[in-house]
Amino acid sequence: MQKTVDKMKPNEKGTVVSLGSSGAIRRRIIDMGITPGAFVVMRKTAPMGDPIEINVRGYELSIRKSEAKDILIEVEE
Repeated sequence: MQKTVDKMKPNEKGTVVSLGSSGAIRRRIIDMGITPGAFVVMRKTAPMGDPIEINVRGYELSIRKSEAKDILIEVEE
């Protein structure tokens, strides 16, 4: 099942399929190590829903919800 990172629940895992953004935002996401094929684990969200904390390539990363909407993943069942 595919979904965007902002729709993931805590401890849900998946692999990045594609990035929907372009320009500087896409470059920033790629520079953080979020590339197609990368394994992502959802850790938690802030009380108001923004930012979102994920684990990518062995490190914890906080990203904005607006950025997470552009990252499509294949969720592990």
